[in-house]
Amino acid sequence: MKLLIVEDDATTGAYIARGLREEGHVVDLFDDGKSGLIAATSTSYDVMILDRMLPGVDGLTVLKTLRGAGIKTPVLLLTALGDVDDRIEGLHAGADDYLAKPFVFGELSARVSALARRPQAIENETVLKTGDLEMNLITRKVTRSGVELDLLPREFALLEHLLRRKGRVQTRTMLLESVWDIGFDPGTNVVETHISRLRAKVDKPFDRELIETVRGAGYRIAA
Repeated sequence: MKLLIVEDDATTGAYIARGLREEGHVVDLFDDGKSGLIAATSTSYDVMILDRMLPGVDGLTVLKTLRGAGIKTPVLLLTALGDVDDRIEGLHAGADDYLAKPFVFGELSARVSALARRPQAIENETVLKTGDLEMNLITRKVTRSGVELDLLPREFALLEHLLRRKGRVQTRTMLLESVWDIGFDPGTNVVETHISRLRAKVDKPFDRELIETVRGAGYRIAA
């Protein structure tokens, strides 16, 4: 996954970043709210880990600004303020989860993974687009460069999942859970097979490939 950490404590930030990188994630680390806000609004991340108490622009302001701008990146809010009112305030500001300091890295990692798997609240969109590819969720019509594509139901669902998260890597586990409603690895190549079939219809007849394989991570569609 591509993760953003905004944490002003250098020791804590380095500790989290190192642990997540050891798990194979790509991590960007910033130590102030302004820099974190710029990164979050200019780059697509799978999850953002945000400290509440930040210099300059505080965490809650960063969070409210992101949500006000329509950015739905899942946010795990970190804070030394652990009472109920503080947690409620953070969740009302738009946080998806809350973890009080001090914390165990294993729990933070598990919460980040859970947030990345959680379907995002973008179900109100009726037309999904990237480049010359367009999907109409009401008419169930998919076109590329004005050419209608004939997709099977599972191919449609897979493409919809990728388009809703365009630019973001989707792991095999995420696709199994969202598209097939399978919470375990069935030990088959069902994901790979459907990606191949989808590419044959979405990419092969056209000059530019939109569906990308990210080695060792998963798949994504161009933003």
